[in-house]
Amino acid sequence: MKLLPFEYAVRNLGRSRLRLAIGLASSTLVVGLVLAAAGFVRGMHRSLHATSSPDNVILLGAGSEESIERSQIGSQVAGLVTASIPGIRQRLGVPYVSPEVHMAVVVKLDQTARQELVAVLRGVTPTAFLVHPQVKIVEGRAPRPGHYELLAGRLAYARLGVRPETLAIGRTLWFDNRAWTIVGRFDAPHTVMEAEIWCPLIDLQIATRRETTISCVVLTLDQAAFADVAAFAARRLDLELVAIREKDYYASLARFYGPVRAMVWSTVMLIGLGGLFGGLNTMYAAFAARVRELATLQTLGFSRAAIAVSFLQESLLLCAPGALLAALAALSLLDGLAVRVSMGAVAVKLDAPVLLSGLMAGATVAVLGILPPLWRCLRLPIVEALRSP
Repeated sequence: MKLLPFEYAVRNLGRSRLRLAIGLASSTLVVGLVLAAAGFVRGMHRSLHATSSPDNVILLGAGSEESIERSQIGSQVAGLVTASIPGIRQRLGVPYVSPEVHMAVVVKLDQTARQELVAVLRGVTPTAFLVHPQVKIVEGRAPRPGHYELLAGRLAYARLGVRPETLAIGRTLWFDNRAWTIVGRFDAPHTVMEAEIWCPLIDLQIATRRETTISCVVLTLDQAAFADVAAFAARRLDLELVAIREKDYYASLARFYGPVRAMVWSTVMLIGLGGLFGGLNTMYAAFAARVRELATLQTLGFSRAAIAVSFLQESLLLCAPGALLAALAALSLLDGLAVRVSMGAVAVKLDAPVLLSGLMAGATVAVLGILPPLWRCLRLPIVEALRSP
């Protein structure tokens, strides 16, 4: 098959500035939306799966398997677990058993502020840093019990809807009618914990009037097996416990947010289709006006397949700059951007698979954009096409 020169497709790009501008805008819009949606979904997926450790088990109240925040168990459970289940991981004699309180708390930036913000607080003891090795203090220090101090996650500001400097070390948050001072900041890459604020367990229990209950106990297995923990929960009916692997808990949470991801993709598809059809109208009008030109090419000996290849080259050259522009803009503006969600905050992640999906969307726009005018131009007999105006 004899193909048209590649220069023919390149020269045709400059024949209509309006077509060039609309084609670039359409591909940039569609690719940008796909990258934003895919980056958000990718970030949410990684956050929910990277938060869990394969050896961690959560003990929480029966009936609260889908929400730690609703769970309430006795404060004595942590001690009972340590004494009853041999084979829990230890370091220097300290068992990896972390009693925790998880809850959403209304806070204010200062005592007189009218705006109320919802923060995700986690009351912890020092052993929390053992069972959650993803958490690293990157600035300041850990909070001390009895001093009303806080440790802010890297994305906690996004969950509150404030600027990052609002949670700088030395700043305060008000709840329970007193000021709590931020004394440190921690990083927990790609986890939901990054959007939380940690404080000493006993302080949060006193502030929320739940001195005798906690939300859960997180423990790390070593020689023990999950069946040992499940058997302990089943035997102690008086404690009303249920054992669940940490990875299974966050997997169920990921399924819970499935409709959110579907809604994001649906919104992107609707907006993207609007941009695609706008570009299609312009491209159709521009290419359909070239019926006589393409008929002439056929009389010169070029096959319809060769003309279709040239059309496709022209369309890809038209959409490629828009796709690359959208990818560069997304990398500079969206990658790592914190997005507020009900569970805390999610960092948009633009990795290789996400970028590839965006570029594939740009190629799809190019192919779909060329099919209708290509059919219009090539379906006519050559004699009839040469008589076209």
